[in-house]
Amino acid sequence: MGGQLVVRITPSDVGKRVSVRSLTGPDEPDVTFTDTVGVLTSWQDGVVGVTRRDGRIVRLAEADLVAGKVVPPAPPPRRGVPAADVAELTAVAARGWPGEETGRVGDWLARAGGGGWTRRANSAVRTGPAEPDTGALTAWYAARGLPLVLQLTTDGPGSSGADALLAARLDTLGWAASGHSVTMVAPLAALADRAPDPRVRVGRAPSDAWLAAYSRTRENPAGARRVLTGGPSVLFASAPADGNSPAAVGRCTVDGRWAGLGAIEVGAAHRRRGLATALVGELARAALAEGASAAYLQVETDNAPALALYGRLGFTAHSHYHYRAAPREG
Repeated sequence: MGGQLVVRITPSDVGKRVSVRSLTGPDEPDVTFTDTVGVLTSWQDGVVGVTRRDGRIVRLAEADLVAGKVVPPAPPPRRGVPAADVAELTAVAARGWPGEETGRVGDWLARAGGGGWTRRANSAVRTGPAEPDTGALTAWYAARGLPLVLQLTTDGPGSSGADALLAARLDTLGWAASGHSVTMVAPLAALADRAPDPRVRVGRAPSDAWLAAYSRTRENPAGARRVLTGGPSVLFASAPADGNSPAAVGRCTVDGRWAGLGAIEVGAAHRRRGLATALVGELARAALAEGASAAYLQVETDNAPALALYGRLGFTAHSHYHYRAAPREG
């Protein structure tokens, strides 16, 4: 923030995207100010709450504010990056990693399946403007032996800020946050623009060896298979090592113009050989052949190696989401 430091925001700006500068306090003696950008989600009792793009909530003492202003929404993607609003890509991603069973509860899509395998397949996601009916959603999940978990997208093109406000309110009610993740997008043709890699095989079903190589399936391989084989036009890639045991595996779903990449994993003994790049390239080539033109993937924000890899491949951040789990009764 250049120029004179002035606080130009008030409680009437709750729900808007803001940039705030505040004093750091005694815990950071070498830094006088800190800047926070996000949605202004609360302002009461002398405390200002800002939900950052990754869904994490920053609470600042009103007395520590030295500057603040309303800022425009995040800029549109740069030229060449696939354009989509949050609603479109959220719906596509939900179809790409589906629950075995779904139900509409107001403006929320409830998903369950795979014996509770993964939060993505066992959480409710917004499909419209209405706030969640937590009572009805809790009953829907309880009937399936599952807790209520909401997936909240807190920023991105076309975002209304509703999930950021909801996240802040649920936080005060004790709903635990987890799985802070970013959805990234890239042009599909650029990912496939490389010589075919003979190490990679692409097929329509995951073998037992494929499932064994993907570490997240080990807790529930049968449930994982049911979730992973759901969705539109699913592709599975593997790079065999000794025998039939894959050195690396990956998955892709093709849904209209979108190719959803996921489950990219390289065995520890086979890393630094370009296998992850090869898997992405061959899956992208197969998705192009089915008519897709844009790619997306979802990765947790603390997975630095994956973020670095996807950045090098040309992926850029589109939006951020995380999960909120209802507190247990008693």
